[in-house]
Amino acid sequence: MIPRYTRPEMASIWEPQTRFKIWFEIEAHAADALAELGTIPKEAAKTVWAKAKDASFDVARIDEIERATKHDVIAFLTHLAEIVGPEARFVHQGMTSSDVLDTCLNVQLTRAADLLLADLDRVLAALKKRAFEHKMTPTIGRSHGIHAEPVTFGLKLAYAYAEFTRAKERLIAARKEVATCAISGAVGTFAQIDPRVEEHVAKAMGLVPEPISTQVIPRDRHAMYFSTLGVIASSVERLAVEIRHMQRTEVLEAEEFFSEGQKGSSAMPHKRNPVLSENLTGLSRMVRAYVTPALENVVLWHERDISHSSAERMMGPDATVTLDFALVRLAGLIDKLLVYPANMQKNLDRLGGLVHSQRVLLALTQKGASREDAYKLVQRNAMPVWRGAGDFLQLLKQDAEVKIYLTDAEIEEQFDLGYHLKHVDTIFKRVFGEA
Repeated sequence: MIPRYTRPEMASIWEPQTRFKIWFEIEAHAADALAELGTIPKEAAKTVWAKAKDASFDVARIDEIERATKHDVIAFLTHLAEIVGPEARFVHQGMTSSDVLDTCLNVQLTRAADLLLADLDRVLAALKKRAFEHKMTPTIGRSHGIHAEPVTFGLKLAYAYAEFTRAKERLIAARKEVATCAISGAVGTFAQIDPRVEEHVAKAMGLVPEPISTQVIPRDRHAMYFSTLGVIASSVERLAVEIRHMQRTEVLEAEEFFSEGQKGSSAMPHKRNPVLSENLTGLSRMVRAYVTPALENVVLWHERDISHSSAERMMGPDATVTLDFALVRLAGLIDKLLVYPANMQKNLDRLGGLVHSQRVLLALTQKGASREDAYKLVQRNAMPVWRGAGDFLQLLKQDAEVKIYLTDAEIEEQFDLGYHLKHVDTIFKRVFGEA
């Protein structure tokens, strides 16, 4: 995590003080359950809560102890004993370090998911607002970067809205999958601790018991979580790249908002660059970079090793913090995006009517021409226009072979822009619903 790309709400989830607070809650809830089962004195469980519930854990002290013990959970428990006193001997009864570490990680990941879901709602709201604003704003659709047929700018945003709707559904599922708790002891057999302790801790921490753990919670759950973040990052980049292309000088159909006093270049005062979109491309790459280690973390030795641990200490905070920042930035970018309908129309007209070539092709086949012959007739009139010579409509009217099949009026009918937009309402209803 670096401050430049970090929002405090997400960063706080991963701060040491937050982590130790969650560790404490896991241990204290487990002590409550153990007390109810008669394994430890009830007064001991009460003392743990009373003395440490509102404590501010001394991170420097825990680090100092860890330098000697070389074990983070033991260092924390030692510090907790300094706060609680003799009753601390009843803490961590029958538990192993992974019970605390894995359950804590899943609490953090679910909290992070909740913030990311709120971020997605911001993106969706911005996309919906701008999509309806430009529902019928015509622009050119491109394939391979080349002019194809007309669409609307609202449709472009509706595509993104549908994609981020799927992203939200996937993240909800990934959050549910990772929201498990394991308090099952060494190698996961519950030999030293009653399964009812796990059930109690899970409920208290907003999780569900892991059906079967080894000594760790299975990492396929985490692989799915981080893969989902990677897919969302790709959706962020897809939209960012679209905006970058649309802001190119030769296109300039849309542009990032340029604030008063903003500078685009240290050398060229005229520059207005798509820096936010380019930033989103870079951030998306970083989120996706954590997908591969998440997948590799699934493969652990026997009931447990810690080859996943070092990777997760980085990827948990970095992936969630980075995606959180990117989604909020994307929502703001879309909300303030400058849109230039006149330039969209100018680009639509740039190829002299060639965007209607398919309609002419189909009209010829409807009137009896074979598809092969119709294609040749249309293409031979299109290529001069492509090279900048002539107007497509006029060339078609002047082509004697075309006139065998189509009258001037019938040719002109194929150049109706509205024909391409007749199903926009249908698409919007599919994406946004009847409302």
